Amino acid sequence: MLPAASSMMNASLAMFDPLGIGRASVDYWRDSLERSVLYLDVMRQRGNQYLEHMEQTKPNVLGFESEVLLDGRDLPRPVNYELLRIVPPAGVDVDPLARPFVVVDPRAGHGPGIGGFKPDSEIGVALRAGHPCYFIGFLPFPEPGQSVEDVVDAEIAFLREVIARHPDVSEKPMVVGNCQAGWQIMMAAALEPEVFGPILIAGAPLSYWAGERGGAPMRYTGGMTGGSWMTALAGDLGAGLFDGALLVQNFEKLNPANTLWDKQYRLYANVDSEAERYLQFERWWGGHVVLGAEEIQYIVDNLFIGNRLSTAGLSTRDGRRIDLRNIRSPIVVFCSKGDDITPPPQALGWVRDLYADVEDIYAHEQTIVYCVHDTTGHLGIFVSGSVSRKEHTEFTANMDYIDVLPPGLYETQVTERAPSGKDAAHIDGDYLLEFTPRDVKELDEIVQPNEEDDRRFATVERVSQINLGLYQMLLQPWLKAIMTPEAARWIRRMHPIRLAYKLYSDRNPLMVPIPVIAERVRAERQVAEADNPWRLAESVASDHLSGSLDAYRELRDSLTEKLFMGWYGQPWLQTVAGLGIGGEPLRRRPGIEPEHRRFVDNRQAELCQRIDQGGGHEAVMRALIYVLGGAPSTDERNFQRLKASRDELEPGLKLADFKALVRDQFFILKLDRPRALAAIPTLLASCSNAEIDEHLEHLEHVLAASGPQAEGVNERLDEVRGYFAEARPAPAPKPVAAPVEEAASVAKEPSAEKQAPARKAPSAQKKPAAKPRARKAPADKPSDKE
Repeated sequence: MLPAASSMMNASLAMFDPLGIGRASVDYWRDSLERSVLYLDVMRQRGNQYLEHMEQTKPNVLGFESEVLLDGRDLPRPVNYELLRIVPPAGVDVDPLARPFVVVDPRAGHGPGIGGFKPDSEIGVALRAGHPCYFIGFLPFPEPGQSVEDVVDAEIAFLREVIARHPDVSEKPMVVGNCQAGWQIMMAAALEPEVFGPILIAGAPLSYWAGERGGAPMRYTGGMTGGSWMTALAGDLGAGLFDGALLVQNFEKLNPANTLWDKQYRLYANVDSEAERYLQFERWWGGHVVLGAEEIQYIVDNLFIGNRLSTAGLSTRDGRRIDLRNIRSPIVVFCSKGDDITPPPQALGWVRDLYADVEDIYAHEQTIVYCVHDTTGHLGIFVSGSVSRKEHTEFTANMDYIDVLPPGLYETQVTERAPSGKDAAHIDGDYLLEFTPRDVKELDEIVQPNEEDDRRFATVERVSQINLGLYQMLLQPWLKAIMTPEAARWIRRMHPIRLAYKLYSDRNPLMVPIPVIAERVRAERQVAEADNPWRLAESVASDHLSGSLDAYRELRDSLTEKLFMGWYGQPWLQTVAGLGIGGEPLRRRPGIEPEHRRFVDNRQAELCQRIDQGGGHEAVMRALIYVLGGAPSTDERNFQRLKASRDELEPGLKLADFKALVRDQFFILKLDRPRALAAIPTLLASCSNAEIDEHLEHLEHVLAASGPQAEGVNERLDEVRGYFAEARPAPAPKPVAAPVEEAASVAKEPSAEKQAPARKAPSAQKKPAAKPRARKAPADKPSDKE
């Protein structure tokens, strides 16, 4: 419609339509038609973007320039992974002596790069903090014979390469694992703990049976499909390859309202401003990759259905047990209540599975920190700009401090810092990272363990093994005989998700006129007013449709849960599966097994023997931890105090050695605080008075320079001063002059002169003699005899 014709129509309507209903209708009709054209053009761009992306040899969505350092295809057991170095953008300075930062992206149907596809991302945050950054990505197709263990070994090799490139940095790399990559790097860290620094796992499932009733619908998928035989079927139809679009389809089914309507309507309703963001996200969401059939079968059998990772039930082909308790690096678990793919129970259930109590965590010298977001979805955990600017920025800024946090279980919250205050200088950035010590039993509120549900999932595992065995015997040989790589490619191409991208691309002749029309529309665009009654009605109709799809989802999930619980809760089915009725819990908990409890007891006994071992370094750190309240676990201000203590008390000590010192003294205080404090004078026994004064002066300076203190700090500091004073050697008592009338007779007794020094108070005594002895050397000769 030409502008002149539109103006004439509006003028005519104004004459015969005083209420403006007709004018509003025409404006809305034009606006909706223009939005439809622009929407189709965005979808066309999406399709072209998809085809261009899939035709690349090494596609990724990284928003930063990078260079390949190590290709996994060159390793002894080749894999389709590679190690990339992120080139800092202009204006960003990186400290070569800072801890390296490594991001590992999930290979769960999508391509790599989501951890750094925009400035406000995990990589962007680390670069701004001055860290050298690396990225572990992957290629669209796996190498022949590639397995999950091969990928884990490759990631270990990549980290060794990163460490070798920073020989002057004593701290090990910080590693971030998103979603699927989270449990993968946890496996690697359990096998080779010495190459890992702090580990941040974001939205990573580790305990697959865990979940709450009425939520976590994905945990029922294995049972509702009869086990992993369908995974084997998909791999055989792919001629040994598993299409990642199948995984993406499962994710999209979780939220039909968003998949079928909300995401597309949001683009249509705001097409003038939403197109760029939509295309940016779809570039990653549509970058489907392929997994090896052997890899996905291993994952489904051992993790999703078997739940063996969180119970130390996995072993490598060479016999190494994958036990997450072997990890020595601090572990930060970031999850969200709004995540329906990895809800908090599945992100944290492994802690309860592996550890009987927090003393068990102490014994393994592990630090586990968890943060539960209230609302963000699964992708928002590692994609959302607001999450990156808040949670990820705080985790990155305080990772060195978390690295020296004493062992234990902590819940952390990120809150906005006060605009002013006496201790504002001790908080980095706009937020405050606060830590609260927790007990393993307190996780039950999040994990919600249920032994009856465990029996159901154990039944699913047995049924899956039976069905998989039948499939492998009866059907698999026939499919392997007839399926060819070319047929598998055609099946992948015809997948509805892949096909939807291609149909809206320039390869479809029907889309040819769309860009021409869209260009004309943009040139003459007229947007309907926000208060247009038809736009408001459209929004209301959209909300009703979205609500209807949400109601369908809730009904579907509820029925699925009831069917799962009812079917796999049948006593006869559990008996046929070999589980019987009642008996021992089906979820193995290594932390409560007798041999493990003996290990914990032996570990505690070993630490108790070291209470009075050490010197001034151990005494000062033990005193500092005690004065700060038993452990630096309140918030990042105490981390600043620990940093100050390192700079002030141990300036030449490497972070790794400082961390070991802090942890040992924390252990000892936890095990037997009265005895640990009473041993401080023993630790200082080899120090001179001047050295003791210097230690105490430094300790007081650290506390004074770190800002306001918590309640009770001054009382504990006075107590520590008493222990330091007790450690000082008592000064020799001053000689007292003998009475004048006895001086001559005393001088005539040589035997008394020789005995005089022996009669003095020993140097170990704290108090001099209360009364002078009559038979002491004369006042003018004490130095001759001393």
